Amino acid sequence: MPGACAVPTAATTVMAARCVRLARHSLPALALCLRPSPRLLCTATKQKNNGRNLEEDVGQNEQKTDTPSTEKTLMDEKVKLEEQLKETVEKYKRALADTENLRQRSQKLVEEAKLYGIQGFCKDLLEVADILEKATQSVPKEEVKDDNPHLKNLYEGLVMTEVQIQKVFTKHGLLRLNPVGARFDPYEHEALFHTPVEGKEPGTVALVSKVGYKLHGRTLRPALVGVVKEA
Repeated sequence: MPGACAVPTAATTVMAARCVRLARHSLPALALCLRPSPRLLCTATKQKNNGRNLEEDVGQNEQKTDTPSTEKTLMDEKVKLEEQLKETVEKYKRALADTENLRQRSQKLVEEAKLYGIQGFCKDLLEVADILEKATQSVPKEEVKDDNPHLKNLYEGLVMTEVQIQKVFTKHGLLRLNPVGARFDPYEHEALFHTPVEGKEPGTVALVSKVGYKLHGRTLRPALVGVVKEA
């Protein structure tokens, strides 16, 4: 009848019971089918390990690829640093040599200043020595007698003064040049004239018009001389 609840029949109940029993028997088999097998797990693990090993191999290959590049960079840097070191050492050696040369030149200048610092003063004193020499030479030796004590005392005083001034010159490295009979030396002598002299060797000094002087081996004033020439 339409609108009324359907009453289950005996056939329907039996069919439902069968379905329940079938479902109970089928569930364990389904669960067994859905359980992962050891082979599948092994395969999955191998695939996972293969993927990991592949990543490690790629990383190692990249590392191996980067290693030569790094070594080349380090070698280039080493060569560059060695060149810079060599250049610095060369500059240091040159600077050291320049400093040593400067020190030696400065020391030489100081020593020369000590030796030749009195050069101007010595030149002025030479005029005094020349005057004393001319004064003693102008006194006639025959007039120097006890009968003329004033002239004798004056002459002896001039001679003593001349001797003393020569001692002072020698003490300070100033030596007198009187090259009579010596070979003519253009560094120490100044030729005023040339004349033939019998019995004299050509090229030697025959006459000294004015004596010369040397200060520590350096000619302070050349001697004015006459030189012998061939007849």
